[in-house]
Amino acid sequence: MPRPTKHRRVCHFPQTLEFCPVQGAEGKESVIVTVDEYEAIRLIDKEALSQEQCAAHMQVSRTTVQQIYANARKKLAIALVDSRPIRIDGGDYQLCDGRDPDCGFSACSAQQFRQQYQMPKGKGTTRVAVPFENGEVFPHFGRSLHFKFYDIAGKRIVFSGIIDTDGQGHGGVLAGLLNALDVDVLLCGSIGPGAQAALAAAGIRLYSGLSGSAEAAVADWIAGSLSCASVKEA
Repeated sequence: MPRPTKHRRVCHFPQTLEFCPVQGAEGKESVIVTVDEYEAIRLIDKEALSQEQCAAHMQVSRTTVQQIYANARKKLAIALVDSRPIRIDGGDYQLCDGRDPDCGFSACSAQQFRQQYQMPKGKGTTRVAVPFENGEVFPHFGRSLHFKFYDIAGKRIVFSGIIDTDGQGHGGVLAGLLNALDVDVLLCGSIGPGAQAALAAAGIRLYSGLSGSAEAAVADWIAGSLSCASVKEA
């Protein structure tokens, strides 16, 4: 019986999931780079880690990292030489939440978020996050400058607070921030496919297409009365 595949730890979800040459890509099939292959490229080629360091960071053997890295480099070469689009999708990975004390690499955004925003969550509570501005649901998730958090026990809000994202940037990074802060549910307006994929990888339930009062959106979620026409749940 084959051994089960071990999920590779990924600390940085891709900012962009698709790349396409300016010329020559018409009608050509995309090259699929998995998220764990992307992470190996990021750690070794961008962050200058050795394969041994990369293996420790991704929590797999050095032999496994060598294979992941070789596969990724081969795919990138095919895309560059043959003018084919690249799409980042799939793979055997688990998005880092910053809890592991052994994940001390300085480029781990989840560790940085967990240290920067001290927000312990009470046992048995559900943490709901809302992109927030002037009391309302901010319409564009990827541009959110503030989030309001609600810790809910049963049907009662036991804690709420607001954080400033410090202009963290795109939806993938913000999804990583929510994952590091133990968010269970996101209520938001519009949201891109990359951020949706990152939230799904983190196991965060998504309700999108919302607008108006943040307090009302949370109250509707608690009551279970959000309209199916305005909600997409991941």
